[in-house]
Amino acid sequence: MDTGDVFDPDCPTRVVLDRIGDKWSALVLLCLIGGPMRFTQLRARIGGVTPKVLTQTLRAMEQDGLLTREAFAEVPPRVEYTLTGLGRSLHGPISVVAEWAEDNVHEIMRCREKHARL
Repeated sequence: MDTGDVFDPDCPTRVVLDRIGDKWSALVLLCLIGGPMRFTQLRARIGGVTPKVLTQTLRAMEQDGLLTREAFAEVPPRVEYTLTGLGRSLHGPISVVAEWAEDNVHEIMRCREKHARL
């Protein structure tokens, strides 16, 4: 199987980088690593995401094979989102980036403030 080339502007790996580099996709992935969640649970846990953007993100992640959407025939209807094996394989890389962001947020903000004063 051929591998991609992220430095080739015509290579679809750039589409993959866009998906995994999107903050909402990363946050959904981090939420779902603990198990299936409903839309309202995801929205509450993530915070700050509009229903429209969360819906778009979930649909795109489903199309990319990162999660599955399961609708249950209940009243009221219930829908759960679950990571696929491919989605779970992203947990390590995404969690490392999230941890780095948490560890370095104060330094980054300090640098931004310093730069804004210049």
